[in-house]
Amino acid sequence: MHRLAADLIASLPSIAIALAVFAAFHIAGRLLRSAIRRLAMKRRRNQNLGLVLGRLTQGAMFILGALVGCVIVFPNFTPAALLQFLGIGSVAIGFAFRDVLQNYLAGILLLLTEPFRIGDQVRFGSYEGTVEEIQTRATLLKTYDGRRVVIPNSELFTNSVVVNTAFEVRRMEYDVGIGYGDDIERAKALILEALRGVDGVLAEPAPDVLALELAASSVNLRVRWWIRPPRQHDALDARDQVLVAIKRALAEGGVDLPFPTTQVLFHDQTEETDGDRSRQREGWPAGKGAVPRPRGVARAPKGREAE
Repeated sequence: MHRLAADLIASLPSIAIALAVFAAFHIAGRLLRSAIRRLAMKRRRNQNLGLVLGRLTQGAMFILGALVGCVIVFPNFTPAALLQFLGIGSVAIGFAFRDVLQNYLAGILLLLTEPFRIGDQVRFGSYEGTVEEIQTRATLLKTYDGRRVVIPNSELFTNSVVVNTAFEVRRMEYDVGIGYGDDIERAKALILEALRGVDGVLAEPAPDVLALELAASSVNLRVRWWIRPPRQHDALDARDQVLVAIKRALAEGGVDLPFPTTQVLFHDQTEETDGDRSRQREGWPAGKGAVPRPRGVARAPKGREAE
């Protein structure tokens, strides 16, 4: 026990030097990470590339500092012994940290391939918002209602992601129903004229109106227009102005905007024959007259009545 304490006291200078060396490597890694990020942004305007290179450099400096510290504290420690240890424990480590390593590798690939960048507005499954940060393990998404979603990088890498801000412009659309008695071409002209006066709707590509469907109570027209920039706030603002303008233009032009209606028919079944199914039929009031012949049943030819 006294010998162990004596050995520990004798090792204190080496431990202090090892901690100082490790701290120096850690600080150097952070400085190199920041320098690489700034250089990548300055030379290539690529924030993601700077992130991945900076993180890899910082990780390498961290591992190198740990190895140097181990050599200082344990003089008998050699790289060959480390490789032997890693060879024995690599399988166990791989199984234990499979998900972590998978997310880490997916994060590096996302940063290198850049399917989306920090600041892009994306939709993944039921989540939609702005990309705040792409970490090596997960991507942070800020939803439009002010919540944060942490999505593992492996899911983003292996599933479909919709990037709403990938291009400079974005097309919006909305379906409008007009009456069957209204002139379709005139309604189209009124809608296009209304769109020309809406701020935020681009003149090029030009908006258009297509006849989409002959529905139960209306002729449905699909209105399509383009906006720039394609961010959520601009899309909602343009949609609000477009709908208000279309409603005003069609109302002033005398174009009907029908809505679905339901007709309910009542018939009296309080007569004497109420309950006698031979005297009534679905959709017909009970009465004392002849029983109506069911629809869809035709009389057989005279020559075949006997058959």
